[in-house]
Amino acid sequence: MADAQGTPPAAVKGGVVAYLGLDGAIKAAEFYKKAFAAEQAHLEPADKKGRTMHCHLYINGGSVMLSDPYPEHGVPYVPAAGFSLMLPVKDVDAWWQRAVDAGCTGNMAPQDMFWGDRYGQCKDPYGVTWAFVGPKSTAR
Repeated sequence: MADAQGTPPAAVKGGVVAYLGLDGAIKAAEFYKKAFAAEQAHLEPADKKGRTMHCHLYINGGSVMLSDPYPEHGVPYVPAAGFSLMLPVKDVDAWWQRAVDAGCTGNMAPQDMFWGDRYGQCKDPYGVTWAFVGPKSTAR
């Protein structure tokens, strides 16, 4: 289905797609470009209040969708809680460091875990926890 401008939708990538309701989705998309090397696949123009009803990003080979809250349409803002978004990557340390350098809070520095992987977590300025998991490096 095409959008209001007649543009065909971008291909959705991934078996499960996270759709985040964030206060400031357009700014979050710009932040995710820096923090997670996101590529913008589609962005619905902002309304008169600066909100977007839909932003589609590609992050680490998968789709992530964003939207601002629209309480007048039954979609209020609800802070992120009780979940994390996991990125399987080859270099956990590099991904984690880029995110922290961009402005995420590092709440678990990368470390070799008991289950055999390297793992770290950070929280973005919008309250979303991002986890990075990948192989242990022999260089450590």
